[in-house]
Amino acid sequence: MYPEGYIKQRISSDGWQIDEDEPVDRENAPIYRILDDNGNRLVVQIPVIEPPMFVEVCKVQIGRVPLYLLDTDIEFNDPWNRSITSHLYLGNPEQRLRQEIVLGLGGVQVLNKLGVHYSSFHLNEGHTVFAVLERVRENVEKGLNFDEAFEQVRASTLFTTHTPVGAGHDVFPFSLIDKYFSSYWSSLGLSRDGFFQLGVNPKQPKSGFNMTAFGLKASSYHNGVSKRHGQVARQMWQSLWPDVSEEAVPIDYITNGVHVPTWIEPRMKALFDNYLGINWINEHDDQSLWKLIDKIPNKELWMTHFWLKNKLILRIMERARQRWMDETPDPRVLLASGVFLDPTVLTIGFARRFATYKRATLILRDIKRLQTILNDRWRPVQIIFAGKAHPADNEGKRILQQVFNVAKDPTFGGRIAFIEDYDEQLAQYMVHGVDVWLNNPLPPLEACGTSGMKSSLNGVPNLSILDGWWIEGFNGKNGWAFGKNDSKQRDISDSEELYKILEQQIVPLYYNQNEDGIPIEWVKVMKQAIMSTAHVFSTRRMMKEYIQNFYKHVLASKLNTSILINEG
Repeated sequence: MYPEGYIKQRISSDGWQIDEDEPVDRENAPIYRILDDNGNRLVVQIPVIEPPMFVEVCKVQIGRVPLYLLDTDIEFNDPWNRSITSHLYLGNPEQRLRQEIVLGLGGVQVLNKLGVHYSSFHLNEGHTVFAVLERVRENVEKGLNFDEAFEQVRASTLFTTHTPVGAGHDVFPFSLIDKYFSSYWSSLGLSRDGFFQLGVNPKQPKSGFNMTAFGLKASSYHNGVSKRHGQVARQMWQSLWPDVSEEAVPIDYITNGVHVPTWIEPRMKALFDNYLGINWINEHDDQSLWKLIDKIPNKELWMTHFWLKNKLILRIMERARQRWMDETPDPRVLLASGVFLDPTVLTIGFARRFATYKRATLILRDIKRLQTILNDRWRPVQIIFAGKAHPADNEGKRILQQVFNVAKDPTFGGRIAFIEDYDEQLAQYMVHGVDVWLNNPLPPLEACGTSGMKSSLNGVPNLSILDGWWIEGFNGKNGWAFGKNDSKQRDISDSEELYKILEQQIVPLYYNQNEDGIPIEWVKVMKQAIMSTAHVFSTRRMMKEYIQNFYKHVLASKLNTSILINEG
């Protein structure tokens, strides 16, 4: 349920991120308690685990898809257990383990209580894999031995890993596993050591119980989320298949996609309706359809985009005005929050988690050079930053602080803005309204990335490191790529290349406008961005690949329901 949410971000006068709770208003949210046959709230006990934990089951109907939420903040639990599901992404490892016990073991029991009959599991990331244990335990109760039960469950399980970043893979101390599962492994017919071995990463056997290693062992099919990530995942986890070459490690890939109906801006959709046909949304993974983008008059596409950029900047100003009315914050905070943005100026957007490997400050390496680029009298540039650091990530907060303090610097003339409390609504405005989408993680740590897909769909070209999805998406005409020089001085070489692309390619192209103020060559890049990415980087294409490559193999002969188990 995560009723306390993730964090509401506030930035102090010195640029430090302040983490505030933002409780869900359950009474006014579209969240419904599930009732049992007697009209009582449906409460399920987590099996076998001692002391007992209980979860209440709630539901959100998302279109045709029921989403079930588990909530431990109920009177059946002691105070320590009531807080298990309070926050997303807790830093405390024990509480994190307890969340994953609730999701995995409790999730299976909830499906049973709901009468949901499934034939396969698609597990997303290691946070979910205790669900495998509970399925195995149920098979053992039916009379199978552990090996038989495990193999039966493994054969019908797909596991997707989403990150090449080591910190993104949960590894729990054996002492914690001992504390919570000492009463559980006997129900599987396993010894203590046999249970521990399920989660051992052969590469680091003493590090603890590795949830991703267990997920890969406990599934027949495995994949990363881009072609490059598949390669990285095979390298990361080769130790689980020591008898095969790295290339033969059975971790495939399916590149992520974005949900086109959600992320297409209504005005852009109306434009597509006019020139692609009103049924284009039902055929949007058809590559031939997108050739019709060339039929859109350059002026019409540009004016639609310019309207969206105005919409973004007005929204940013309204947020600043509202905060001034509500809180009367330090004026320097407001001055850094975008009140000086100009819709006629080339606008770069950078919005993502403030993790160190995302390198938010790469473009700030040479302050003098950046000032020259941004403050050019005739061809100015402005940058909009947004994003949150994890509450426990002080290094990420320091990077954010550095960005914010540059935004406050009057020598930049308000050409840099940091917009606090980044959320999905602000993301919609940004991917629709900026002129260029900047992405410069440290390769190969970007598993895929989807924000750039959303911007491309709306005619916003990417300026991105060749990592994640952009390796597959970049064609030389639909944006700009950098980061080919894999040197020890990576930050220096990458920032130098970034500045050169801005100075020599992007800025001149954007400001080369005709007598009507239309940058014709720039609009050609916008059209290429749409044509080359909208069909292939969609969830429609992605789901078809999951069905063809995996689901048809993991489904039992009698097809019932497949269950997607996800953490957040």
